[in-house]
Amino acid sequence: MSWGHATSTDLMHWTEHPVAITRDELGDVFSGSAVIDKYNTAGFGNDTMIAIFTSAGSAQQQSIAYSIDDGLTFTRYENNPIIKNDNDLQRDPKVFWHEESKQWIMCLAQGWKMGIEIWGSSDLKNWNKLSEFKHDLPDRPKIQWECPDLISFEYNGKKKWVLLVSVNPGGYIIGSGTMYFIGDFDGKRFTAEERNYPLWIDYGMDNYAGVTWGNTGDRRVFLGWMNNWEYADKVPNSPWRSAMTLPRELKLKELNGELILSSPVVKEIEGIAKKWNKFEGVNDSKFRIINGKTDKAYQVQLNIELNKDSIITLSNSKDEKLIIEIDAANRKLTTHRDDKTGQSEFSDKYVVKSIDAPLNTESSTLKLDVYVDQSSVEILSDDGRMSMTNLVFPSSIYDSLSVSGAKYTVKVRPIKSIHT
Repeated sequence: MSWGHATSTDLMHWTEHPVAITRDELGDVFSGSAVIDKYNTAGFGNDTMIAIFTSAGSAQQQSIAYSIDDGLTFTRYENNPIIKNDNDLQRDPKVFWHEESKQWIMCLAQGWKMGIEIWGSSDLKNWNKLSEFKHDLPDRPKIQWECPDLISFEYNGKKKWVLLVSVNPGGYIIGSGTMYFIGDFDGKRFTAEERNYPLWIDYGMDNYAGVTWGNTGDRRVFLGWMNNWEYADKVPNSPWRSAMTLPRELKLKELNGELILSSPVVKEIEGIAKKWNKFEGVNDSKFRIINGKTDKAYQVQLNIELNKDSIITLSNSKDEKLIIEIDAANRKLTTHRDDKTGQSEFSDKYVVKSIDAPLNTESSTLKLDVYVDQSSVEILSDDGRMSMTNLVFPSSIYDSLSVSGAKYTVKVRPIKSIHT
């Protein structure tokens, strides 16, 4: 296992480069992160890019490599590993500079030990363990914690901290998922607020292992792996198996007096989106919303009243369909993924009869954004307060829409392919 490498100036179009870091005598190259060492704390030079990753061989240990050409090539540190270990329960280092304590902070996942280690360093080479974070999750007694990310937000003039933790198994439904904790960090220890954990960044089956970039200023830009370990090696794709979610900008929002993490699609989507087309909101009528031969992806935006239940159906000419149900009284959204949505026979774990999520809105009208691609549907309510990401495998893209139930308005815009 190695680190691939791609770069982008707009988060939409990506240029692939040669493999950045390959395995060595310490083992495969597992997940990690990279930082810019602005003040040369590590001694490799000002503004050197330093990658921190898990070397996974007979044990999981932490290593670094540095680049003086903006990440095109990396040189391993001669004294790796920087954190020695003798088991497979320490991985996925996420590193950032903590200005208040004047040190680098590393979060490490403990896998089946279900915890996060927090380490500190002045030079990225020598590290001291500062604390551990664990939280009892009674409904999930045996899960793996992976891919942590500790990020700060300014909210109402105060700093709040959010700890992302991917889990597998033990996701929101089954398999993979990403939960989060809200709290405070004092430079050594993260303390979670009293909440009904786990909280989920996504309520679908296919948004996992995402972390944020560290070079986006005040924006917290997140990108997830759009798949699930329950069936990742079986999905009917060729020549690749997986894709990434649309990039999201994480934001703290208030819902019923408590903070939640919202994840709207980044504003850069505007650069590949075409003009909006408005459609008359006639109940129980089915209408074609895109040209399925020329439009390869699109966004539907619905504003639908929450005074009664509604059913939204996306379908194609072969009557393959994704049904989205809105339960107005219980403020709940449900989708179904089975043989009616498209191919499903490749894995019994892929079939999920009901995928439920809270609407996470206090409004009497629900704003729903649905991003549809050839093999994915990403549903966001109320500007990302709820996110549901699911793979689907219809024989052709869903190109028709019908809505029954409450009054609504709808508009649709095609999204340009990034591969042309």
